[in-house]
Amino acid sequence: MSTGGGKGDLSVNAKDLAAIGDEAFTLYQRLSRDGDHPKKSTGKAAADLKGDFKLGGALSDVIEKWGKQVDSVRDACAHISNHLDYTKKAHAGDEYHISSKLSLISLQTGFDERSQR
Repeated sequence: MSTGGGKGDLSVNAKDLAAIGDEAFTLYQRLSRDGDHPKKSTGKAAADLKGDFKLGGALSDVIEKWGKQVDSVRDACAHISNHLDYTKKAHAGDEYHISSKLSLISLQTGFDERSQR
């Protein structure tokens, strides 16, 4: 078992992360729009079969579990998309802060060099 600290071989770039975030958001939208399509017809079949067959009750259970699974996957997609959006914005803020500091350091160095002449 590794205790960490070693350099892994995983690397990603902003373009990769943006593509993953976009796909997660697209899947979230599709699940929100299309995830309940089977519910109506399966619910009708369950209701029609409930009185005479055990299959009706089983179909009702399937509808409930399907809804929970769709919700779980949709929530995971939203989490991924939101997290990557946050990460992109946070890193953009970091980049701005770092570049501002480097510009300031460069400017101060220029003044210091002139005063030493």
